[in-house]
Amino acid sequence: MGLDKWVNFFMILNCFAATPIFSDSSSFTSKFLDLAKEPNVFDWMVDIRRKIHENPEMGFEEFKTSELIRSELKKLEIPYKHPVAITGVIGYIGTGKPPFVALRADMDALLMQELGDWEHKSKVPGKMHACGHDAHVAMLLGAAKILKQHEKDIPGTVVLVFQPAEEGGGGAKKIVDAGALPNISAIFGLHVAHHIPLGEVVSRSGPMGAGSCLFEARISGKGGHAAMPHHAIDPILAASNVIVSLQHLVSREADPLDSQVVTVGKIQGGDAFNVIPDSVTIGGTVRAFSKESMMQLRRRIEQVIIGQAAVQRCNATVSFLDKEKPYFPPTVNNDDLHEFFQSVAGSVLGVNKVKGMQPTMGSEDFSFYQEVIPGYFFLLGMVNASVEHLASEHSPYFKINEDALPYGAALHASLSARYLLKLHQDVPLVEGKYNDEL
Repeated sequence: MGLDKWVNFFMILNCFAATPIFSDSSSFTSKFLDLAKEPNVFDWMVDIRRKIHENPEMGFEEFKTSELIRSELKKLEIPYKHPVAITGVIGYIGTGKPPFVALRADMDALLMQELGDWEHKSKVPGKMHACGHDAHVAMLLGAAKILKQHEKDIPGTVVLVFQPAEEGGGGAKKIVDAGALPNISAIFGLHVAHHIPLGEVVSRSGPMGAGSCLFEARISGKGGHAAMPHHAIDPILAASNVIVSLQHLVSREADPLDSQVVTVGKIQGGDAFNVIPDSVTIGGTVRAFSKESMMQLRRRIEQVIIGQAAVQRCNATVSFLDKEKPYFPPTVNNDDLHEFFQSVAGSVLGVNKVKGMQPTMGSEDFSFYQEVIPGYFFLLGMVNASVEHLASEHSPYFKINEDALPYGAALHASLSARYLLKLHQDVPLVEGKYNDEL
């Protein structure tokens, strides 16, 4: 090959190797954070978040929230699919073709009266966004706004998942079961955290959150006068023995290195001081880091409740409420995505702002996605100690530091864009490797 041909050859290669906007440089990610902090994006996210906060809706009842999301997507000219899992919305930015990467935000509220006093507090008695899902929606919409501005440069498709019913309803499971997320290469999700400094994130590789389920038992005896217990069969005494015996399942039967929790959080029985009731109802939660441990605990809980009730001459029925509040698997972060997340988050926030964490016994239905898609979940800090102390999640005084919104939006946008670029570089698209569209 002559010199001129070699020169032309390398010039062609150089053209193909030209770095697009979604390069692996820190300037790319810092640009997204700067964009998220601009008033036209930040103020817009704040306004959306406050509208949602004022009108909280329970799981699978997020009709106004869903309508607001769809309205904003329409304004951004982002196509979407609705309804998914009743109130869910799934939007698409990019080519509409593979590869696909998903970002998820939950959008339901809690049955709780807001006790904090501020201009945009809940207008619905007994309902409140006390877990930050209003902020999660606003941040994902913020990411969508940023990504839409650079849609022509996206080498694939970003899938926006606005999910109903995270708070015990298993909305993620319904989305998965509906087949709404085919061909997704990875999915990312976040949760605001009241105890982590603003501008920092924490996460870990492997098990991050425990699996969880609920149980409820009705222990039936025979009511009677408290002064003549020999004429009655006391279900309160039976329930007391049951509760004590359940604690032995973790302390005496579980491997001390395999974290598990059995907590009885509800007991209802009797209305008078001098009457033995006919029955007592108890209920609680179970946590474990593996399905095997969870299934073993469920078996033993049922055995212990029925057996201890029988010792006191009572009958018992046990339900794990799988239809009302399904079992949540453990939240387990993909090892490869952990390295990717640290790299991207480090370039967006600074390496010293990306921290590790110990596993938590809290649960998160993002785990349903992780059972079928490589997934990664992280916590986003929002504490500014010089301004105010933030109450914990699920507190009636819970409050969002809205200065955290740009960080969540920028991380969503950066993670999805950089991951698509990584797939584009690592695995050249081969005909037949992917389905053509969602």
